[in-house]
Amino acid sequence: MNADLIKEIVGNLLTQLGLPFDSIEVEEREDMTHAEITSSMASRIIGWHGETLNSIQHLAKSIIRQKEKLDRSPFLVLDVDGYRASQEEKVKKIASQKADFVRRTGSRVALAPMSPYFRRIVHLHVANTPELADLTTESSGDGDYRQIVLKLKDESAKVEDGQELAPVIVESTDDGLENLDI
Repeated sequence: MNADLIKEIVGNLLTQLGLPFDSIEVEEREDMTHAEITSSMASRIIGWHGETLNSIQHLAKSIIRQKEKLDRSPFLVLDVDGYRASQEEKVKKIASQKADFVRRTGSRVALAPMSPYFRRIVHLHVANTPELADLTTESSGDGDYRQIVLKLKDESAKVEDGQELAPVIVESTDDGLENLDI
């Protein structure tokens, strides 16, 4: 993807929104393009639970699609001062913790509903982590309530459909996962 075009579009959006930034670095990673924004006021660009960042990302993808006359939106991920990378690590940590529960009980476990991007991160993490080779993932649900179900690959521990365990929500924990923006 054209790095200069991405820098121009994202830079213009940030400027028009009055959001200060220092630089935008674009790099290709696997099958997606990452744009890292550096800013002294990163929290303003991130917004509440990443909503502003997600909106800017959506607008940038739409503008790029239109300017480049693409059939579908490009796979562009915006990050600000490592915020999104930190969220990715949290999602991977949750999946690994739930994997231990799945192994101990042999039951399926459903993670909290999350965005398509973070579901993809979990699918790839489970598929590409040797320690999780005995597990598989699938998505279930619709729309904003779509979630990942972790289960054992071994079908002898099969649980009937619809018997996934709902995510456990604990009121006060200090594991840093309570404000996960997914």
